[in-house]
Amino acid sequence: MIRFSGFLILVLFAVLTFQCQSEQEIKREQYITEGILIYKNNCANCHQTKGQGLASLYPPIAASDYLSSKKDVICLIRYGLHGPIVVNGKSYNRPMPPQPQLSDLEVAELVTYIYNEWGGETKLTDVKEVTPVLQQCKQ
Repeated sequence: MIRFSGFLILVLFAVLTFQCQSEQEIKREQYITEGILIYKNNCANCHQTKGQGLASLYPPIAASDYLSSKKDVICLIRYGLHGPIVVNGKSYNRPMPPQPQLSDLEVAELVTYIYNEWGGETKLTDVKEVTPVLQQCKQ
């Protein structure tokens, strides 16, 4: 009779689970992992780690009606915003600095994280989708 330790069973379960994931799901998880780091380094200072925003200064991302336009969010990340913005019926008027140092891939990873964490999505926002949007924003 073969006896398996609890640890061996967990490792076997993890391997089988990972093997059952599609390439698209693995890619989505990679984007989210990178997106978390990008968010913490570039966004969390103002929007806070849980996306709740900061008082009347910076709008929330979590449960934000602004997430209804992914194209606007993509442009906002790269090119920033000056002037008033209304989020969830509340007006904010602090500048959001542009993030030109982020590559198209990093913007895609950040958007994937934001929308999977706070936008109700469970899908990948691929860099192939983000690049044309960023090119349109410049015009």
